[in-house]
Order: sequence, then structure tokens, then C-alpha cells
Amino acid sequence: MTEERVRRKISNVLGADEMLAAFQAQSMLFEKFISMTRFPDEPEVIKTMLRKTVEISTDLTGAELASLILLDNDGFVTDSILSRVKISPELSSILIKSVLKGGLAGWVIRHRKMGLVNETEKDDRWLVLPDQPYNARSALALPIISNDMLLGVLTLMHSMPNHFTEKIVELIKITTNQIALVLENVYLFKTLNDSLQSLGQANKKIEAYSQALDQELEKCRQIQSDFLPKQIPKMPGWRIEEFYFPATRVSGDFYDAFILPFDYVGFVIGDVCDKGLGSALFMALIRSLIRIFAGEAQLSRSLIDTDSKTIGGVSDSASVRKYNPVEALRAVALTNDYIAQEHSETCMFATLFFAVLDPKNGKLLYINSGHDTVFVIGQNGVKEKLLSTGPAVGMFQRAKFEFKEIQLQPGETLFAYTDGVIDARSSNGSRFTRKRLKTLLSQPAKDALELMQRIGTHLFSHIDKAPQEDDITMLTVQRENDGKPA
Repeated sequence: MTEERVRRKISNVLGADEMLAAFQAQSMLFEKFISMTRFPDEPEVIKTMLRKTVEISTDLTGAELASLILLDNDGFVTDSILSRVKISPELSSILIKSVLKGGLAGWVIRHRKMGLVNETEKDDRWLVLPDQPYNARSALALPIISNDMLLGVLTLMHSMPNHFTEKIVELIKITTNQIALVLENVYLFKTLNDSLQSLGQANKKIEAYSQALDQELEKCRQIQSDFLPKQIPKMPGWRIEEFYFPATRVSGDFYDAFILPFDYVGFVIGDVCDKGLGSALFMALIRSLIRIFAGEAQLSRSLIDTDSKTIGGVSDSASVRKYNPVEALRAVALTNDYIAQEHSETCMFATLFFAVLDPKNGKLLYINSGHDTVFVIGQNGVKEKLLSTGPAVGMFQRAKFEFKEIQLQPGETLFAYTDGVIDARSSNGSRFTRKRLKTLLSQPAKDALELMQRIGTHLFSHIDKAPQEDDITMLTVQRENDGKPA
């Protein structure tokens, strides 16, 4: 049946006045629902909306009393509204249970169709209760259904028989459909509002947790920065430059430069696997172990005179003559064994380059523990490549690490870096590459600082707006030429 035919059929039954009343009732319900949405936090808004629904229904039909019983998906009563008669909650509960079990409302729920009683004294569907607060002679009960879901039952009553005529029945049928729509929206709105409130509370908790986490990460960043050298050693005829740019607030990269006994200088650059807080903790641990073990090695060789069996008090000349900087390199093996033994379950490891420099003559002893190639830059570009001489630190115990020796000549620069340099990606995913880095290293530079700045400029121009995926660290050690930068 088309909408126009339905409209004509209803018009024939109701007439213009009744049709107008029905649509006015629909408008009032919608207006009430819209006004309800403006005050979602008011606790009585939903209850007021339901009460208004009952009042409109009674006014529209001339009923003297009405009730609205609301149901959930399982058919259990969730709420109820009684109009124009005040009774206690206890009595209301008794009445509802009774009518749902053996009364007209229960019949409507079971059959999911309208129930009309013209004379309650002659209809078995009407249940007469003792001490009933109101004596009804006619009744009309309608199921409120939306999308095949039974939302509740609306019951209208009057003290006179045959009150609910055919016109009234058709009128309330039209309105009941609208009531179903509004009630469904009320439920959806209430559910949405409850969800939004829960979401708001959850967001507050998340925000508080995020702020606490942010503070803790800031503390970690500060602690980690304290592990990096606050001041690079200054040596006559030498120049050291560093570049450190972590991808996040905490980093797995590290570098260090520190004075060893008898004016030797230790240099280290490393990269712990993975990123984040775990890598930062291992970075701090490995950096500390290198310093501690290197220092102990120096102490055993430099302050113990094996001839006299005494500690300290030996002359500088005797100590220097007996001192062997190779012992400092044992810090790599000792660190490796400690990490592999004590922290094997974490599967964490680090690549690093550790070197000991004698600034008096430019001799440099080093171990490359699985780290990227370190370059020696001369007047004509890359002069030498310091390749890996052993595995990464922490992979397995009792690993063997070979040390090598080179001579840094005046004007030459040692350049070390982490893989965050060559693996840096652009917006289209292309990497910076070792080839591009070597090209930049081969171009003339007046000093190590200019070289570092040139690489940094090209590197971040390459990354541009792409996210930085890994930490970026560079370290240079330059031997000046005749007291002046080469």
C-alpha cells in the first residue's frame, strides 16, 4: 500500500482535526527530544521525556489514566511511568508484575499486537486487582515496536465503557509509531551519552597517565643526557667534534670521550639494538661498564710496580715505561662477558667502536665491535677504513676481539658514526646510503666541524619531512696540522 493510499484511508477514518492532532503530537515529541539533547547531563531528562510521552498520549485520546512500561532486549522491565495517579514504588512494582503476568499488558507483549477492551468486566484479558487505585471500564494497550524490537507497552484507560472508538484507535496507532521512534532515539542518545561520559573519564585517566609517563620519560632523558660527556677533553693539537640527534627523547646511541691515566684518551661510539627506553638503559649500562673496566685496567698497570710489589709511589718515568694501553681495550671483552652472562634473556646487544689515543704521537689502538666502518680522512679524502674486528657486544660470552693500531698523521681526521646516518630515509623511502656519506667525506673541509656541519645539512635535507626512524650520532677526532686546522 502506497503512502498516499494510507494517508487517504486514515483521513477517511479520522478527519482533518484528528489528523492535525496526531501530527501535532508527533511534533511535540520531537521537540521534547531535541530539547533533551541540549541538557544531556541532567539526571531526570530521560524520565521527563517518557512522562511527556504518556501525557501526550492521554491528551490525544482523552484517556483518564495511562501507563508506559519499558522493556530491554530480554523482555525485562527497565522503567515505568504512570500518569495522573500517585502510588508508592512498592505498589507500582506489584501492579506491573501482576499485569505482565495475567493482564492486558502481558497479553500484548506475548502477542506483539494491540489489545482493545471495550468493557473490562466482560473481557478476560483485564485483570482486576484488590485495592486497585483506579477502576477502569475500558482500556487500550499498544506494543511499542521499532525495527522488530519490542521497546515497551503503552496502556490507556478510561472509567467509561467503549471510550476508545475506532478514530481514537487509529489516532493512537499513528502516534505509537512516532513514540517508538522517539523512544529508540532516547535509548540511543542515553547510551551514547553514557559512552561519552565513560570515554571522558577514560580520557582523563589516560591524560593523567600520559602526563605521568611524559614526566618519567623526561626524567629518563635527563638521566641519559647526564651519561653523555658534558665536556669533551681538550688536547693541544687535537680537535674533537660530536653530533648527537636522537629519534625519540631516549636513545640507544651513545658516544664518549674521556681522559685515561698518563694522558691517554679513550673514545667510544656505540649503538644499542632497537630503540626506546630499553635501549636507553642498556646504553647507560654499557657506557658505564666501558669506563669502569677501562679505568680498572689502567689502575692495575699504571699504579702497580711489579718489581717492587708496591702500589703507588712509583716515579712517572717508571710508570710510563711499564704502561700498556692495550689493557684498556680489554674493557670491550669484559663488558661483553658481563652483558652476555647477566642479561642474556633480554637478547640485547650493541655495536661499538672503542679506541685509545696517544695524543703525543698520534698512535691509536682500537676495537671495532661489529660497528659500522670508521673512516680516516686525509688530504685527498678517505685514506683508510677501520672495519669490524669482532662481534657485537653482548651476543655471546668469551667472544674474541682483535685490536689494531693506526697512526693519525697531522691534518687527518677520524670519522665515526652510527647506522642512523646511512639508513635515514627520505619522504619517498630512499636511504641516505654509505655511498653518499663517502662522497661528502671526500670533499675538502677546513676542519672537522665544517665536515660535520656539511654532513648534517645534507642528511636532514634528505630526511626533510619524513619521520626520523633512528638515532643519529657522529664523532670526529682531528689531528691539527702544525698547530693549525688542516
